Amino acid sequence: MSRKPVPARSGDRSRVEVSFDKPQMLPRLFGEFDSNLLALEERLGVYITARGDRVGIEGSAEAVAHAREVLQELHHRILRGEDVDTGLIEAVIAMADQPTLDGIVRADGGSGNAPPSIMIRTRKKTIVPRTVAQAAYMRQLVSSDIIFALGPAGTGKTYVAVAQAVAQLITGSVQRLILSRPAVEAGERLGFLPGDMKEKVDPYLRPLYDALYDCLPAEQVERRISSGEIEIAPIAFMRGRTLADAFVILDEAQNTTPAQMKMFLTRFGQNSRMVVCGDPNQTDLPGGVSASGLADATARLEGVEGIAFARFGAADVVRHPIVGRIVEAYEGKDA
Repeated sequence: MSRKPVPARSGDRSRVEVSFDKPQMLPRLFGEFDSNLLALEERLGVYITARGDRVGIEGSAEAVAHAREVLQELHHRILRGEDVDTGLIEAVIAMADQPTLDGIVRADGGSGNAPPSIMIRTRKKTIVPRTVAQAAYMRQLVSSDIIFALGPAGTGKTYVAVAQAVAQLITGSVQRLILSRPAVEAGERLGFLPGDMKEKVDPYLRPLYDALYDCLPAEQVERRISSGEIEIAPIAFMRGRTLADAFVILDEAQNTTPAQMKMFLTRFGQNSRMVVCGDPNQTDLPGGVSASGLADATARLEGVEGIAFARFGAADVVRHPIVGRIVEAYEGKDA
């Protein structure tokens, strides 16, 4: 690596060297053409050099300490089998600013290269928390009966819930996985779309399918849908049912009416878990519908025993970093 050093204020310059075990893993840490190190340099304002199993970090004392912690954490993640991408780098940078970083990935039960205790195993991948809020959310998914996950897009609300549902289906903790969301965008126009009802509403349920295919092999998804173990349907199809022995997820819940939300929540049955995901700031209800079922339920159910709330913000966005900045810009303008 040979790049122009990042300038630092006079008297505020610091340099450290970090060595890593298992140098054969370092290409994954550095990224193709050192892309991961370049990303860290840009984000943290440091200058990084790599020689053998040693990495030099130069910059302000605070930035150097931050970069060292991030590199060490990324290395731990690689040794646990995780892939380093832009989302993980941003997540670890954000968590390194939190005093609870060690509690998420080490002190919570794992240490060093041992797997963390907070994780979700599916057929295709193992999911570990990428933010402080995700770690708390994962705990709630195994301890509470009904969980409301509130926050902007890209924070992993639905994805993590689907992964937990798949894990419980695989282990036999539940017998069915039911995924639902309101088809608000379709409205009365469904009748003008070609195909049967399934073909008409499937486009609105596609994000749920995508999460499923990311956690299970395609043939297993299709087989379990055919057998009824996995059901994906609009919220209207939940009316009149009791959802027992099931992991039930409602996505885009901000687009429900209070009546729909009440109907959905009262479907809860024995040996079930229910997750309600939505962004209170992004309601797409049609004109004339003034109240969101998600906002109404949040106001009514906060503090009710057995019901937990997981709240996410722009800092928890684990998609491309620009998504978090977009969320912050819109939230700031709305405020």
